[in-house]
Amino acid sequence: MKLDSIRLRLVAAGGAAVVLSLALAAAGLDFLFERHVRRLAVVELAADLDQLAAGLEEDAAGRLVMVQSPTDPRYGQPLSGLYWQVDSPDERLASRSLWDSAIVLPGPDPRDGRPHQHIAAGPGGGSLLVLERTVFAPRFGPDGVRIMVALRNDQLRSAARAFVRDLAPWLAGLAALLIVGGWVQVVVGLRPLATVGARVAAIRSGAAARLGEDFPIEVRPLAAEVDALIAAREDETRRARTRAADLAHGLKTPLQALIGEAERLRAAGAVEAADGIEEIAGAMRRHVDRELARARIASAGHAVSSAPAAVIGRLLAVIRRTEQGARIAWEVNAPHEIRARIDVDDLTEALGALLDNAARHAAERVAVTVRRTGETVEITITDDGPGIPESRIEELTARGARLDTTGPGTGLGLAIAQDIADAAGGRLTLANAAPGLTATLSLPAVPA
Repeated sequence: MKLDSIRLRLVAAGGAAVVLSLALAAAGLDFLFERHVRRLAVVELAADLDQLAAGLEEDAAGRLVMVQSPTDPRYGQPLSGLYWQVDSPDERLASRSLWDSAIVLPGPDPRDGRPHQHIAAGPGGGSLLVLERTVFAPRFGPDGVRIMVALRNDQLRSAARAFVRDLAPWLAGLAALLIVGGWVQVVVGLRPLATVGARVAAIRSGAAARLGEDFPIEVRPLAAEVDALIAAREDETRRARTRAADLAHGLKTPLQALIGEAERLRAAGAVEAADGIEEIAGAMRRHVDRELARARIASAGHAVSSAPAAVIGRLLAVIRRTEQGARIAWEVNAPHEIRARIDVDDLTEALGALLDNAARHAAERVAVTVRRTGETVEITITDDGPGIPESRIEELTARGARLDTTGPGTGLGLAIAQDIADAAGGRLTLANAAPGLTATLSLPAVPA
């Protein structure tokens, strides 16, 4: 995918959104899991706190003793991270795990008899989560005793980190799955645009006339606008063709009048003036015929096709009835299944000019061959005439150029055939044969 691809932008944006969302989800889960672990730890510390309060007694000397401490073995392991401590005005009891350290709480003792949470400095550095409560009982005197249980904070944090580490591979897999799913979604979502592009290409190549309406509802207005634009262009071209035809008909009468005037001048003995008028009128007629041909070629639709074999058959049926065509042996090899992407009227006009040219210059034989080569249809017309000078091959397809100036015609046939080939996306080539001339009309083939 290119950097300026909409698909790449959508996939990249979706991937970034997925990664960011899952990163935020991981951070949120880390925070929530730590809070959950902290709540569970407080519940356990509260149970130990109650057990410490129940196991605290006075001995015979009136000193506080812990007759039943919590059963968790970490209380007996030095610096294990789990500690308890009991403070009274006269003495302090502590778990073995505290060793020679003490829990020092910030702020004054609330002395309301309810459990309170604190964050305090722990032995060996770090911080402690402390749950404490002041217990009042006759055996503890009027000031009561302050009982504390504590858990090292980094143990809670370690549990949360372990949870995130265990969660990370699953989040990575989920991210990959979501990115792939997003890519599939983008591909499926943009497929109608690719279809639009393919159909526009088909219209341009002549394989279709309109985009159609079988698109998702979001793309349908675009397709409708493109089809309307094509229809408007066709209407405009059709009007231009009509105006060109009207112009030709409007000029026909004045041109005929000029030719009649030239005949009268010639009859009166003004031959030079008559020749001048006929030359001017002929040039005007050739120009009008040329522009009419161009207008008709331009108005042809795109979704067209024709069978060269059928067109050749119709043209030869007419040419064989002429004096020139009747004397020629026509050899035709044109499979009927081959179709070219060109309007049938345009193909008729182009082949009519080429076949007429071959009939006028051939000595005895003309060979016509139609074959398909890949995506191209080649129509080859070879006569056994005298051929033409190499220097004039390119000139023959120019406007009004003629090799034989003694016969009838405006000299536009080959040039118009060249225009038709160009408009259809093909080409016309001329080459000397041995003997004669070979004209090859190459046209786009209709997809099989």
